[in-house]
Amino acid sequence: MRKTLPAATPYISRIDTFEANFDGLVGPTHNYAGLSQGNIASQSNAQAISRPRRAALQGLAKMRAVAGLGFVQGFLPPQERPALWTLRAAGLSGSDEQVLAAAARDHPLLLARACSASAMWTANAATIAPAQDTDDGRLHAVVANLRAMPHRSIEPPQTLRTLRALFHDSSRFEVHAALDPSGAFGDEGAANHTRLATAGAQGIHLFVHGAAATGGPAPAKHPARQTLEASREVAHLLRVPASHCVHAQQSPAVIDAGVFHNDVICVGTGGTLLHHEDAFLDGAATIDALHRAVGDGFHPLVVRRDEISVADAVSTYLFNSQLLQAPDGHQILVCPIEVREHPRACAVVDRILRDPFSPVKTAVYLNVRESMRNGGGPACLRLRVPLDEVGRAALHPGFLLSPERIAWLHGWIERHYPEELRPADLCDPTLLRRSRDALDELTRWMGVGAIYTFQGATPP
Repeated sequence: MRKTLPAATPYISRIDTFEANFDGLVGPTHNYAGLSQGNIASQSNAQAISRPRRAALQGLAKMRAVAGLGFVQGFLPPQERPALWTLRAAGLSGSDEQVLAAAARDHPLLLARACSASAMWTANAATIAPAQDTDDGRLHAVVANLRAMPHRSIEPPQTLRTLRALFHDSSRFEVHAALDPSGAFGDEGAANHTRLATAGAQGIHLFVHGAAATGGPAPAKHPARQTLEASREVAHLLRVPASHCVHAQQSPAVIDAGVFHNDVICVGTGGTLLHHEDAFLDGAATIDALHRAVGDGFHPLVVRRDEISVADAVSTYLFNSQLLQAPDGHQILVCPIEVREHPRACAVVDRILRDPFSPVKTAVYLNVRESMRNGGGPACLRLRVPLDEVGRAALHPGFLLSPERIAWLHGWIERHYPEELRPADLCDPTLLRRSRDALDELTRWMGVGAIYTFQGATPP
């Protein structure tokens, strides 16, 4: 049931925002268990050998590259894995070593879920509305409940602790707990949300759902992870006026083709929305609604199906690129290297760059193959956080990156992360100890205190 929010606090001026990016730092248990139904890359690489150290270093190199382009870059630390509380909640008992051994012997799927490093894809961590857009002048964040996938549904309690540590100034920020996962509320965070804004204006928030709990068109093969009801409730908690929200339905056919989140088929920033023509159930109505809401500064960039198929868009993650807006207004598309290696996908990017009316002027190609093999590209790896300068100054500094801090993280990864992981390695007590030691050192360096259960934080 919708809660009644307290009355808004009046404020006088609104300051233009810029966008910070907080990438998920890949965790030491990064592995390929194929747990994500509807995610073709995840399922096709199931049981392959993973390389956690390489994955984390690739992610860190991406952060360094984006920071080098002049953008504010931060990170979110990995979640605690293996998540032993999930194994104990299933009835396994004894020492940590005994619990891991019993899970490997009797419940291998449960063990794989408890070891998933999927929190690295911070586009699913939460949905964000900046202070400029909200009726109380504070940044609001709503943690995603991720109820559709069991291995991801264990993330929200830790995400809440982490984001409340980052956004620790309650006079500037409010981080809301995840929606009740029962009933109509299936919420996947910013992977199904895009904020569009022209200079000096409040943002327009595009919420994309896969289905409505009350019925209507829905995919037949794969789950529709985001519900309309959840999107509406998130918008309410974000305190964004209804006049600044556009709700659209994702095409059920593209969900069944592997587009498990809208950010696999659509990306936007500023006044630009880059999308495949088959992204939405009613594309014309969606674009028309955005035109009316955003105004003359709205610039849709549509990619036709005769340029690239949905299947090729999914395999290359063309639309899971990051779209960044520089201070001078020009935009940069940060693509996975798979786009450059695919003739049709590369041709799409080249066509956009040649278009004299396109705001996108630069493309950057980065290697995040370890993430891509598990179903997440550059956009999956980051949470967009629009901020003004006052908000930036109020963030916990331990989450922000500089060249020196990136260098420290590089050494930390080299010290603590395994080179390779096989499925049989997930029950190794040494992996548990190494992971805890790594996270303990990381949180002390960040200065965030005890945020993990093994450190004494309240368990989920």
